[in-house]
Amino acid sequence: MKHGICNLSIVPLRAEASDRSEMVSQLLYGETFKILDHRKKWSRVKLHLDKYEGWIDNKQFTAISKEDFNKLNDLPKQLLADLVNFLTNEREELNLITIGSNVAATKYLGHTFEGNRVESPLPKSAIVETALLFLNTPYLWGGKSPFGIDCSGFTQLVYKLCGYSLLRDASDQASQGEALSFIEESEPGDLVFFDNTDGDIIHVGIIMADHHIIHAHGKVRIDRLDHTGIFNREQRTHTHKLRVIKRIV
Repeated sequence: MKHGICNLSIVPLRAEASDRSEMVSQLLYGETFKILDHRKKWSRVKLHLDKYEGWIDNKQFTAISKEDFNKLNDLPKQLLADLVNFLTNEREELNLITIGSNVAATKYLGHTFEGNRVESPLPKSAIVETALLFLNTPYLWGGKSPFGIDCSGFTQLVYKLCGYSLLRDASDQASQGEALSFIEESEPGDLVFFDNTDGDIIHVGIIMADHHIIHAHGKVRIDRLDHTGIFNREQRTHTHKLRVIKRIV
């Protein structure tokens, strides 16, 4: 068994082979991966989407052949466009899935899907519109769904829904795209990154019009953006220090 696919709605990806281990990311329905190390209860996997690695429970995925793995990843993406929807299996049981799930995988997993899907890249103008779907989603370290999401999971999922690829962590996303010198050069949909006192990039958000930013901090929220960083009007203080602005699209 060397390849697998997520056959459930949301599956935790953990740092170590234990239910008590830190959740570093999540797999959504239809995401595929290579199996690097298969043990009795856990497998270490490398996701096809962003090459992220971690451990998943063997009861929470389905093994597939290398041939099906390649076929699936060569297919045009068909992503769930609704925040939540349902699949049905051969017993007419409902399986909940969340936005960004790859519904092209249904034929390989014996499911039927009749909902809305995104099938082609969207214009850059759709990035902010898509991001607003997640407004008030609670922050969850490692999360990638409308039930809980972290800052880089948020930007990755929004870009994925619009047809663009981002790496998983904020520090890795900061290596992509073209750096801009000033906020005034930015456009809605560009990414903006923030660092800590050690200079490490620890946060990312999506630029909106009129010097605003949408980002996951406690929840997905909209704040002001200036040359210092993010200004939270509720706290009346800057919460994040600006490092760099990147244009990906």
